[in-house]
Amino acid sequence: MSWQTVTVMSLRLEFVKFAIADGSNIAELCRRFHISRKTGYKWIKRLLTQGQQGLADLSRRPKTSPYRTRDTVEKAILAVREQHNAWGGRKIRKRMQNLGWQDVPAASTITVILRRNGCIDPSESLKHMTWQRFEAQAPNDLWQMDYKGHFNVVQGRCHPLTVLDDHSRYSLGLRACSDEKTMTVWQQLIPIFHRYGLPNQILVDNGSPWGSDKQHIFTPLVVWMIRQGIGIIHCRPYHPQTLGKDERFHRTFKAEIGQYCIGFSLEQC
Repeated sequence: MSWQTVTVMSLRLEFVKFAIADGSNIAELCRRFHISRKTGYKWIKRLLTQGQQGLADLSRRPKTSPYRTRDTVEKAILAVREQHNAWGGRKIRKRMQNLGWQDVPAASTITVILRRNGCIDPSESLKHMTWQRFEAQAPNDLWQMDYKGHFNVVQGRCHPLTVLDDHSRYSLGLRACSDEKTMTVWQQLIPIFHRYGLPNQILVDNGSPWGSDKQHIFTPLVVWMIRQGIGIIHCRPYHPQTLGKDERFHRTFKAEIGQYCIGFSLEQC
């Protein structure tokens, strides 16, 4: 025997049929159908006055919308958008204010109007969503490692190697290196590992020496770290935001330290 399909409408109709029968107990029926007596009497009244169609849900849209954007303003918004199809809510709002419009809606409201009229491609909206911030749950769960842009020093260039703990943002290593080769990074990481222990994972970009492209992600340095039990995560290509904490540290380094190292020797750096 197949299951009987039960819908909200069928349950309401069943309730009302029981309720209008002779000798029915409305309060007991409401308890069995898990509704209040007020709701029960509402469905009974609806069926008796409107028929079975009265058991359907009514629209919850308000009868009046006093704060709804006026049609003239909405048409003006769409006209500005048509002239400047790359503009969003904030620029359109500012442009309308400059044109002398009064009671210009908020930028978010203008964005809703554009979306409602099909002026915004949903796939394009996803490209401009707020960055999702992430943070490792505990120290040594994840490190971020990268090279800061090199600069001139006496007899060569300095390549600052930065290692950052993702959870605490603590600078685990800031080393002045003469190059960005595998052996150089290996020599700098060993004392850092001895002092702070091994991380569970290290987040790096796709540059040398930890990976240059999809076909060569397992560089000798990456293989060595994997053998130590460290998981290696490569950022999405051309997406420095993934290494956001380390990139932010680079900005601080440039403002507070890097500018004073120019002209020094590598050892002084």
